[in-house]
Amino acid sequence: MVIGPKGCGKTTLVNLINDYDGPLRKTQDTIYTDLTIDVPSAYIENAWMYKHIIALAQDSWVILLLLDQSRTTEVYSHGFARNFRCPVVGVITKSDLKPENREICLKQFKFIGVREPYFEICVPEGKGIDELKEYLLEIKKGKGLDEVHN
Repeated sequence: MVIGPKGCGKTTLVNLINDYDGPLRKTQDTIYTDLTIDVPSAYIENAWMYKHIIALAQDSWVILLLLDQSRTTEVYSHGFARNFRCPVVGVITKSDLKPENREICLKQFKFIGVREPYFEICVPEGKGIDELKEYLLEIKKGKGLDEVHN
């Protein structure tokens, strides 16, 4: 399941994970594919909709929480990542933009309860995407986060 604020690159990341090369389609609906659940940004930007995210998470094997390094607006509540039973992975998108915001993103992940490692991706440069996909594959194969971390 991929969660993040508007414009952070959720759908782009979902397409990369699914090896989909077609046109980018923005939608206000939750989109299910074989590997992903693309959650609309409205679900995270409105705290009263958190219950829908938690319900959707029941179908997930991993949660990706995205932070946009180019815009460091806080959208997640304190400890948000602790609401889920499956592993939660932090992804910093647009890591090529505003590098001075990197530390802010790292602090936000700690605030919302996401454990390291964090992945920094840059789609135009192809940075970090293969590493993230490999990490997700290890989780999907059934290794726990502690095994993957070591």
